[in-house]
Amino acid sequence: MDKSFTSHEAKDNMIPTTLISQIVILQRVPNQLPIDLFIDVSKAMPWSQRRQGSRVRQSRQERSRTSALNIALWNPSIIMPHSLTIRQKKGKASDIYYPLYLHLVLKPTPGPGELLVKLEAAALNHRDLFIRKHLYPDISFETPLLSDGYGVVVEVGPGCASSDHLLHQAVLLTPCRGWKSDPNGPEDYSHFSVIGGTEPNHHLGAAQNYICVDQFEVEPCPRHLSPAEGAALPSCGLTAWRALVTKSGNAEPGRNILVTGIGGGVALQTLQFGLALGCNMYVTSSSQEKIDKARQLGAKGGVIYKNENWPTTLQKMLPAERHFLDAVVDGAGGNIITKTTALLKPGGIISCYGMTMGPSMEWSMPAVLKNIELRGSTLGSRSEFRDMINFVKTKEIRPIISRTVKGLDCVDAIDGLFDDMKAAKQFGKLVIEM
Repeated sequence: MDKSFTSHEAKDNMIPTTLISQIVILQRVPNQLPIDLFIDVSKAMPWSQRRQGSRVRQSRQERSRTSALNIALWNPSIIMPHSLTIRQKKGKASDIYYPLYLHLVLKPTPGPGELLVKLEAAALNHRDLFIRKHLYPDISFETPLLSDGYGVVVEVGPGCASSDHLLHQAVLLTPCRGWKSDPNGPEDYSHFSVIGGTEPNHHLGAAQNYICVDQFEVEPCPRHLSPAEGAALPSCGLTAWRALVTKSGNAEPGRNILVTGIGGGVALQTLQFGLALGCNMYVTSSSQEKIDKARQLGAKGGVIYKNENWPTTLQKMLPAERHFLDAVVDGAGGNIITKTTALLKPGGIISCYGMTMGPSMEWSMPAVLKNIELRGSTLGSRSEFRDMINFVKTKEIRPIISRTVKGLDCVDAIDGLFDDMKAAKQFGKLVIEM
């Protein structure tokens, strides 16, 4: 590490707290992105005695980075864990794209009822892209990014007797908090949140080497999955499961289901779940290559949604004995209602888990007259998460991986994963292996 100090000299491997309260060290890492290393050498001072309002007052995450740097400074042979966040940047709201920011942190210690998980892989979601664009509420510049993580339990905190069996076991992080089992939605919306990059969850995010989590906020990972495949599953698997199984009302053999925007993680997971349940699956995409790949996975057919007459083309693909769609699972919004009303059976269902094309959708009178139902679907409960993982285990489903990057400190390469997502290049999940 390249160390830059004031003129004060270290004594007995410590900088006297009476001489300086804080040193800022800027280090260049191989990817040429800076890490701000804040060293608070007044750490020995009781927290209650620090001046209110002074610069030495720090958040929990800042204190962790401070202590981590004290250790790394005087023990250069020690490898410190990393945490990947975003860095605040001024600019017009429409132009904001927060840069990634790598920190050194302390290895956490599990408290009562907690497990310490050594993360081995984490996956991106569109939510993370929205956070970088400041299109998501309660953004935090200190909380690690990413909701989806695979890791191994390396330590069990006090009071976790019921979770002792998880020690040294591979687990998946539950991506959201505050939703136990209610099929209609979170029991208390004011306490519902998604981990990674936001204020309500503080240190909770998958883009770090170690994480302490509540013992009930992990599930054993199916043994047939690799770390990358495990990390790819939580958010997209849960979202797809609820949108298809809980909300569409048509997750049954022989039903005709349309999945829009094939290539993204949720759409692909919906396709895989539908096929495993015996449904006839159809897809839309802007890319014929992606449609061809979906057909190789088992889709009955697919259409290019940029073609104005795609509903007519899709109609011709439906089986003669069931010449209609039973349900649509959609993550784009836009004109999906007007485009699919003629295709859907009376009382058909559109299960919508996202609106990437805009914040509103057009509702038409023909949809009303045909008794079409539009159902919103957001992630899912802990109970649905458990059901989804058991289904993946039973059917030995493997999430589709588009591309991986090795190393949480390879920030430029991770930025490239975000570029893939922005350009809609991916066919499957984008994963960081640690």
